[in-house]
Amino acid sequence: MLAAFMQKTLILLKPDCMEKKHAGAVLGRFEQAGFEIIGCKMLRLTPAVLRAHYAHVADKPFYPEIEAFMSSRPVIALALRGDNAVARVRDLLGPTDSRKAAKGTIRGDFGTEMMKNVVHASDSDENAKLELTRFFQPGELFA
Repeated sequence: MLAAFMQKTLILLKPDCMEKKHAGAVLGRFEQAGFEIIGCKMLRLTPAVLRAHYAHVADKPFYPEIEAFMSSRPVIALALRGDNAVARVRDLLGPTDSRKAAKGTIRGDFGTEMMKNVVHASDSDENAKLELTRFFQPGELFA
C-alpha cells in the first residue's frame, strides 16, 4: 500500500454553486473529509484568467460558453491541504458530468449537468501547483 502524502489542491466553487447557495454545504463536505483550508477568497474570473485556466479547450467551439458561464458571477477559490488531496477531492466530487455522478458525491447531490457541476478541482499534482499559483498570490496561502 502506498504511504499517504500531504498535497495541496485548488477548488473553484463555480457560479452554479454560488447561485444556488451551496457554498457552505460544499465547503463543509471538504472539512468533514479532513481537508484543511489553507486559502480562501471570492473573485470574479477575467477572460485572461479563464483563457489560461482552460487553455486545453480554449480553441474549441464550446469555449465561449464556458467563459460566459464561469464569468457570470463571482466564484470562491479554495486551497485545500490533506493526504492525497487531489485524488481524494476528485472522489468526493464524482465524475465531471453531474448527471453521471452518484448520490452522495458533491456533483451527484448538487450538480445538474456537465458544465454546471458545482466545483472545479485540480486533476493532478502538477496542475494543482500551476492552478494554485494562478489563483493565489504569494502570502495568500497559509501553509
